Parts: sequence; C-alpha cells; structure tokens
Amino acid sequence: MTKTLDRPKPRLRRGTASHEVRIAAEVAQRTKRQGRGAGQALLVGGVPRADLLPTEVLVDRRQRAVVRRVWLGVVLLAAATAGVVLLASASAMQQDAHLADVRRETDSLLLQQQQYREVRSVESQSDLLRAAQSVGGSTEIDWQSTLQGVQDSLPTGVTITGVQIDSATPLEAYAQATGPLQGQRVATLTVDAASPTLPSVPSWLDAVRSLPGYVDANANSVTLDTSTGVYTVDMTIHLDKAVFDGKYAAKDRS
Repeated sequence: MTKTLDRPKPRLRRGTASHEVRIAAEVAQRTKRQGRGAGQALLVGGVPRADLLPTEVLVDRRQRAVVRRVWLGVVLLAAATAGVVLLASASAMQQDAHLADVRRETDSLLLQQQQYREVRSVESQSDLLRAAQSVGGSTEIDWQSTLQGVQDSLPTGVTITGVQIDSATPLEAYAQATGPLQGQRVATLTVDAASPTLPSVPSWLDAVRSLPGYVDANANSVTLDTSTGVYTVDMTIHLDKAVFDGKYAAKDRS
C-alpha cells in the first residue's frame, strides 16, 4: 500500500508576511490614485511602472508644496505692502514740500504787507471818510441854483423879498403831507415876492414847474399894502429827492 506524502508547506515569518501585505496595499492604493488621476484610463501595452515610495513621502511633498505657496503669498503681500508704503511716503514728502513752499510764499507776502501797513491804514481811513461824507451829504441840495431857478421863473417886475427853506437831514426823515393827493417831498421852499402891480400868479405857478425835483406849488396869499401900493405874494413850493445834487454820492471806482 502506497502512502502519499504531502510536501510540508513553508513557514512564513510573521513579520515578513505583514510587511509584504502592507507594501502590496500601498502599491494598490498608489495604482488606484494614478488610475484616478489619469481619468481611470487603462493603458494597454505600456511600460509597467510602480511607485514604491511610502505614502508618508508623498504627503510630505504635498505639504511642502503648500508651504511654499503660502510663503510665496506672504512674500508677494509683503512686497505689495512695501510698495504702498513707499508710494504713500513719497506722496507725503511731496505734499510737505508743497506746503513748505506755500508757507514761504505766505511769509513773503506778509512781509511785503508790513511795508505798506501805513498806506493801508490811510486807505481805510479814507474809505471811512468817504462813506461818512456820502451819508452826510446824501440830503444836500444846491440851493444857489434852485433859488436862481425860482428867480428866473418870476413874472416881470416881481422881486423876491424873503425865502424860508426846510429840508430833510441824514438823521431824520422829512415830514410828509397828510393830504391824499399831495406827493412825497424832501424839501419845502416858501417864497415871499413883491410886485408894484397885481402879479399873474397862475403864470408863476406854471413857470416853477421847471424847477429840479418839482412836486407841487401853491399860492398861499396875495395881499396889497395900501400905504405903498405894493402887492405881496406868499408861495410854497415842494421838492422831491431829484433835487439832491449827489455831490458826495459813492462812486464806483472799479
């Protein structure tokens, strides 16, 4: 009777078997990643390749690449910040230089003004005097020419024996008439005239209309002095602001 003797199986070392299993798993994982990165395309007839590097090495490489990118970003950010700081510093220096120029020019102008301080003071006083003169003379009337106009309007043979003048002042408004039909006035001229014959009062009233600033005129009375045979006429003439001569009015010096 023949016995079949089985060949004894080789014993594997425990440590060697686990190491080989781990290497096979890593190779399978790398092959899976490479196939996934290539779009899972199967290459037939190519040169067989195997990446035997440990996973820790690949992870370390990826981490180093990330660290390099981070440092590159930090360097770029620092360069950009330095550029902005340099531009701001240059702009600030330019503004300071411009401000210094303006200050020097201002100081120069102030020194020049100090040289003409007395002239400016005299000009200010002159302006004040002109303003006061303009206000004070705003109600001034050339009575000489006005009375000459009244004299020229007299009928033949009539002479002026008395004149009373009442006019506005710069500090007080002239009193106006209370009658509704009487115009605004700034001066009143009361004239007494004598005539050896009965004067033509209507003609005289018409003649005084040519006076500057004429508003109205009234003959208050006509009396006869029997002892002398002379007629006396009392007439009131009202004048408006057109009678002002404007001699001291402010003039445009531009």
